[in-house]
Amino acid sequence: MTYRFSRWLALILSKLLFRIEFQGREFIPEKGGFILVSNHLSYLDPIAVGTACPREVSFMAKDTLFDYPLLARWLKAVGVIPVKRGAPDPSAIKTAIRNAASGKGLALFPEGSRREKENAFINPEPGAGFLADKLNVPVIPAFVSGTEKALPKGAKFLRPVKVRVRFGQEIHIERGKPYREISEAIMAKIKNLANK
Repeated sequence: MTYRFSRWLALILSKLLFRIEFQGREFIPEKGGFILVSNHLSYLDPIAVGTACPREVSFMAKDTLFDYPLLARWLKAVGVIPVKRGAPDPSAIKTAIRNAASGKGLALFPEGSRREKENAFINPEPGAGFLADKLNVPVIPAFVSGTEKALPKGAKFLRPVKVRVRFGQEIHIERGKPYREISEAIMAKIKNLANK
């Protein structure tokens, strides 16, 4: 209930403030678990991706965001999974696997950190490769643009800049390869969406 209301509100605000556009929503599976992988430009990215995706998804976010009581209540209500930075977090991994295995969507940002320029990419972390390898569910790439201008790193105020979210076809995962190699293959598909 909280997720649906939050998405509805985010959609209205995104249309008004950012004239948000979606492409490729037909690539999102209609049912069953799936992993949604996206580039990372801004704190607005989860809102943009979650608004664009026609199905509910759980995001993984740094646990320090849960230090603020009101924000933590909302994050928990919409299914955000807290992740410890700089160290393995078995609890977060187990929750993510359980969610996707039970037929839910899981959204990841393989780069881990935000970057400042739209077409500059950070080497991906192996975590996305690990989850893609372990979960036998579709992996769908997404490319977000405009959020780095709407809310740049360090900015305190939103800017009314156009935001676009583009989804791509399911990524074929070669399971059994090193996790970082799988993550790099995933990022290559995300980069391809940037050029379309």
